[in-house]
Amino acid sequence: MKNRVTRGRAFAAVAAVGVLSVTLAACSSGSSSSSTEASAAPAASSSAAAGGEVAVSLITKNQTNPFFVAMAAGAKKAAEANGVTLTLASGKDDTDVAGQVTAIENAVAQGQKGILITPAGPGVNDAITAARAAGLLVIALDTPTDPADIVDITFATDNFVAGQAIGQWTAGKLAGGKAIIARLVITDKESLTVDYLRDNGFLDGMGIDIADKTVMGDEATTGKYTTGKGGDYEIACLVATGANEEGGQKGMEDCLAKNPDINVVYTINEPAGLGAAVALKAAGKTIGKDVQIISVDGGLSGVQAVKDGIIGATSQQYPLKMAEFGVKAIYDLATTGTKPTVTEGKDFFDTGVVLCTNEPQDTVTITEQKDAQYCIDNAWG
Repeated sequence: MKNRVTRGRAFAAVAAVGVLSVTLAACSSGSSSSSTEASAAPAASSSAAAGGEVAVSLITKNQTNPFFVAMAAGAKKAAEANGVTLTLASGKDDTDVAGQVTAIENAVAQGQKGILITPAGPGVNDAITAARAAGLLVIALDTPTDPADIVDITFATDNFVAGQAIGQWTAGKLAGGKAIIARLVITDKESLTVDYLRDNGFLDGMGIDIADKTVMGDEATTGKYTTGKGGDYEIACLVATGANEEGGQKGMEDCLAKNPDINVVYTINEPAGLGAAVALKAAGKTIGKDVQIISVDGGLSGVQAVKDGIIGATSQQYPLKMAEFGVKAIYDLATTGTKPTVTEGKDFFDTGVVLCTNEPQDTVTITEQKDAQYCIDNAWG
């Protein structure tokens, strides 16, 4: 029977920011500004004018993570281009379900046309269902809901593929050597799709048998990885970090206390990876030689870390594109009745992923590999 890794405690939640609304109002006069950061969008098209105001809420997990900051920028750009009234809202951290539910209810009460959301967990499902019943188009961004059909459609990176890419890279880099693996995830309190898809995708990419794609920590703690030359592996730890730098550092310190010989560090995102690097350096580890850090996101600081040799490889995703497509989809439905459609062969709209590394590996077959400078040129944040 397979052993279950004991999960670490959730750590270092993002500083509380509450629910904040920022409106981009469509108007035909000059620009204006206020303490709520209101700014003028171009005049709405004739079709939008005929159908009345098109109002949309973007509800992220927080408003401090550069990924969500970039997503908001993409939504603002699309709102301005299409004459859409945009409200930005969020919870206080990545697991603040109550904050997101409040934002959903506000969008319904205001009679908005649609909602874009990076769901904080299944606790938002009932509120999303109620919003759809009230006639709003609800689109998940980045983080699929569970089940997927709770929303009308999801615009996201294929997070499992993003994980597979860094797993394949890691197996190639190890070249048959033993992998002693630390896994720094978001939380052990909620079942978050982005968390278990990236984490299990990473294991699958290495060629480690995963018992259940939707569960973290139910694989064997020791065994063989089979990608590339293959070799032995050992899971040293699986800890929650809150997906931020402070949590990544503390999580890595906890992992090193359990096993100082860790040589592979999977991180849910680059802020957690950069935090892990601090702990590894303090422990006297040479990053890139003694230990490899791999991650997912592709933000500017993250791909700069690839260029600097701190992160060996990261899967780059495109949050601006997710948000831009999402705003346009709600606008099109409201003004022309055109509904968004999924990518062929998938149950969501795939916004793409590229593996960023300066050490490409022949074992990577799931997606393209690009050097750090390419990824810097295409980075968000």
